[in-house]
Amino acid sequence: MKHGFIKVAAATCEITVADCNANATKIIKTVKDACKMGVKLTVFPELCVSGATLGDLFFSDALLNSAEQAVCRIADETADTDTIIIIGFPLLVNDKIYNCAAFCQKGQILGVIPKTIISNAQSKYFSVYTDDASPIKIGSKIAPFGNNILFSCTTMPSFKIGAEIGNEAFAAIAPSSALASAGATVIVNPAAEYETVGTDGYRKVMLSSLSARNVCGYIRAEAGDGESTTDGVFGGYCAILENGKTIAERPAFTVGNELTVTELDLGIISSERRRARATKQGGTYHEVRFELDACQTEITRHIPVSPFIPEDADEIKRRCDTILTIQAKGLAARLTKAYAKTCVIGISGGLDSCLAILVAAKTMDILGRSRADIIGVTMPCFGTTNRTKSNAEILCAELGATLRCVNIGAAVKQHFSDIGHDESNHNVVYENAQARERTQVIMDIANMENGLVVGTGDLSELALGWATYNGDHMSMYGVNGGVPKTLIRHVVAFCADGAEAEGKDALAAVLRDILDTPVSPELLPADAEGNIAQKTEDLVGPYEIHDFYIYYMLRYGFAPDKLYRLARVAFAGRYSDEILLKWLKNLVRRFFAQQFKRSCLPDGPKVGTVGVSPRGDLSMPSDASSAEWMRIVEEL
Repeated sequence: MKHGFIKVAAATCEITVADCNANATKIIKTVKDACKMGVKLTVFPELCVSGATLGDLFFSDALLNSAEQAVCRIADETADTDTIIIIGFPLLVNDKIYNCAAFCQKGQILGVIPKTIISNAQSKYFSVYTDDASPIKIGSKIAPFGNNILFSCTTMPSFKIGAEIGNEAFAAIAPSSALASAGATVIVNPAAEYETVGTDGYRKVMLSSLSARNVCGYIRAEAGDGESTTDGVFGGYCAILENGKTIAERPAFTVGNELTVTELDLGIISSERRRARATKQGGTYHEVRFELDACQTEITRHIPVSPFIPEDADEIKRRCDTILTIQAKGLAARLTKAYAKTCVIGISGGLDSCLAILVAAKTMDILGRSRADIIGVTMPCFGTTNRTKSNAEILCAELGATLRCVNIGAAVKQHFSDIGHDESNHNVVYENAQARERTQVIMDIANMENGLVVGTGDLSELALGWATYNGDHMSMYGVNGGVPKTLIRHVVAFCADGAEAEGKDALAAVLRDILDTPVSPELLPADAEGNIAQKTEDLVGPYEIHDFYIYYMLRYGFAPDKLYRLARVAFAGRYSDEILLKWLKNLVRRFFAQQFKRSCLPDGPKVGTVGVSPRGDLSMPSDASSAEWMRIVEEL
C-alpha cells in the first residue's frame, strides 16, 4: 500500500452449475490463496456462486436460497482477512431477481450492486433496479443495495472502488463513466460472456478504452470452466488494466492459473487525474467505507528499465519514425516561416548532433530542397579526437551536407589571455569557453549564410542542466529538446538500419560507430592514446538511470523515495542500491539548481508526454528550493 501500490487479483475457478455450496468452497479456497500472496482486492466472475447458465433454474427458490447462504458463508469463512472479495450471485428482492455483485470483507457484506443493463437473454430472469441505495437483509447480514454505491478505503484514500457487471462495460454510456466521475479509481467488472471468434480483439480494445478515458484501474474476471456449454463456451479471460494499459492478463482458455495477480499503482492514476482533470466530481453516491491493514506491498509487476522506449520491436520502429517526422516537420515550418536559406549545425561526431543533422536531412527532403543547404560545422579544439572528427566529416559527406571546419583552438587561447585565465587550469572556465566559442562560430556562420542554428541538446541533458549557458544551451530551434538520450540511441539505430536497407553501407557504418562512441562534450584533452578522456556518464551518471528517474518524476510527479523504490525493482542485478541512490541525489540536486537554463530554452518540437519546455511542459520557478526533495533523499 505504500507509495500507492495495491495488490489485486482477477480470479476464475472451475465451478459446478447450480451447486452453490460447492462453488462457495472453491471461492473460499481461491480467496485464501490470494491472501497468502498479499492480495487486497479479488474479483470473481459474474454469477460465479450459482453459475451463469442456469436458465429457468434462476426461478427456483432452492437455488436462490442456496446462493444467498453461499454468499454469507463466503463472507464468514474469510472473516480473518481484510481482502475485499467481489462475487457474483442472483438475489431475490421484493419478488424480483437481480444479477448482483457482492462486496465482502472481514465477515461483512459491505454492499450489493445489481446489474443495470440486461441482455435479451438475461431479461427473462433478471430485473433492473433503478432506485437509490437502500438496506437489504442477506441471511443474517444487512447491506446497502443499489447502483449508486462507492467503496472507499479510509486507510488509503486514493483507493475507491466502483462496479459494473458483464456487458455493462460495452454499453454506449457505461456505468464506469459515472463511477469514475464520482471518484472511483478502480472499476471492477465481474463478467460471463461466451467466447466467440473476434471476441478477444474487440474486448481488449474496449477495456483499454474504458480504463484510459476514465483514468482508472480496471479489473475484469470472466466465467470459465464448469459453466454449461449448451449454447456456448466460456474462456475464463481475466485482465487487469491501468490507464488503458494491460498490466496483467490471463488469455482465454488458459489451463490453470486461477489467479491473475499484479499491483495497481494508484499514484499513477491520481497523478493523471490531477494533471488532466479528466474526471469531474458529480452525482449522488452512497459511500461505503472500509479499512485495510497497513502493509508494504511487494512489487511483482514488470517495471521497464527504459520507460521512454516501447518493449515491442515493431513499436520502437514506429515511434522512431514518428519522432523523426515530428522533428523534421517542426524544423521545416521554422525554416519556411523565417525565410531561412540554410540550417547550421555544430557537428561533433557525437550522438546528439548526429540526430540533429539526420533531422535536417529529412527536413530538406520534405521541403524539396538540396541537402547542401545544411551546413555542418566541425570545430576541433583541445579535446577533439580523430575518431569523432572523422565521423563528423563522413556523416556530412554521406548525407550530402556542406561541411566546414573551423579550428577554434587559437580563438579560445586568445580568449583565455583576454580574461586572464591560466590555460593549464582545466576548470569550468576552460570547458565553457570552448562551448561558447563553438556557439558563437555557428551563430555567425548562420548570419553569413542567411540560416538558422539548429540546437542539438536533448531532454536528458536539459533535465540535468548539462549544458553551457549561452553555449550549446542556445540555438534558433532545438530539434532534440523533447527526446531523451536513451531514445535518441534508438532513433539513430533506426536510421542506421534504414540506411543499410537502402544499400548506403558507409552511412550505416558511421552511424553505428557514433552509437558506439562514448558520450562526451570533448572539452578536456584526450588521453595519451588519443581517446576520449572526458566521459559524460562518468560525471553525471548513466543516462539509463537518469532517464528512468526523469520519466517518473516529470510524468507522474513521484517523490524521490518512490523513484528509488521503483528503480531498485527495475534495475535489480544491474546496479547496486548505492549507485541508484547516488545518481538520484545528483539528479534532484542538479534538476532544481539548473532550472534557470530551462526557463529560457529556444523553441523546439514537443515529441512525447514528458518535456522540459517552459512554454507548456514544465512551468517551474528558477529559484524553487530543493530542500523537501533532498530531505527525502537523505532519509533513504
